[in-house]
Amino acid sequence: MFDWNRSCSYDEQQKRRFHTTARSWLKKLAAELALPPGSYIVRSNKAGVAISGEVTLHHDGVYIQFGQFGLSSGHGILIRTCKGRKDYIGGPNHFVALTMLDDIPALAAAVRAITGVGRDAALSADRRAA
Repeated sequence: MFDWNRSCSYDEQQKRRFHTTARSWLKKLAAELALPPGSYIVRSNKAGVAISGEVTLHHDGVYIQFGQFGLSSGHGILIRTCKGRKDYIGGPNHFVALTMLDDIPALAAAVRAITGVGRDAALSADRRAA
């Protein structure tokens, strides 16, 4: 399991692992939400040496960004609605714990509860099998 709380500050190797792992997890989150291919992008901004930077999933209706900006509060995932992928302001900010990345189904449920975006992937698979 990845240690999301281990600082990326002045640690290029940790920052590289943070961004690589985060991008992978966000793609898993998109699959769990059953977001259609092409309806979102995953991008990362490594920023300067003193901070983690951020990794973002930007969908047509939701903006999810995480970094180590909320470690003191235990939060590190920003979730908000948006109106397309050119909307960088979006709706109200909601924060959840960075460690929710270790439980993608729970994170997907939080995204659905906050934004109404995404389908339960298990239900979608059951419907396709029926």
